[in-house]
Amino acid sequence: MSKMIPPHIDRVLFTEEQIRERVKAVAEEITEKYRGRELKLIGVLKGSVFFLTALAREIGLPVKIDFLAISSFGNQKSAPGLVRIAKDLDDSIEGEDVLLIEDIVDTGFTTRYLLQNLAGRGPNSLSICTLLDRTTRRIVQVPVEFRCFEIDDRFVVGFGLDDRQLYRNLEYLAVMKPDGK
Repeated sequence: MSKMIPPHIDRVLFTEEQIRERVKAVAEEITEKYRGRELKLIGVLKGSVFFLTALAREIGLPVKIDFLAISSFGNQKSAPGLVRIAKDLDDSIEGEDVLLIEDIVDTGFTTRYLLQNLAGRGPNSLSICTLLDRTTRRIVQVPVEFRCFEIDDRFVVGFGLDDRQLYRNLEYLAVMKPDGK
């Protein structure tokens, strides 16, 4: 499936090669910032898995990896930003240099919640790295230190991002057709 363009895709936004080049460049920035230290990457399931894997392979430091999963609940219009941790970390992050890995930072509500939650666990440092940064929809400002791409307000799938759990395995990032057909 990943070598063809499914019919629900409008167009490819970033190719596999563009993603690989940008991930490598961001990994170099991360390597430079954390040189001489161990780094703990925390991926937000499920969307960050492909990005975290590609990024970890390019970082020139020893890395530890852990995951957490979140669930949103409530009415997104009347009560946006209500989230809870559905799967917590397996290990403590106390004293660790932590890099939170997101597939996309959108409104900022979820990322702010995760930052506040993780900061309370005593890490040595805590930063954000995201594949996609959609600042046009930002409601809550969050300090995204590392980003691969900034995008406009459009529905994107591939490289971990999904539409009803489909298309995560695309090797590129693509814009869905407006009608989904």
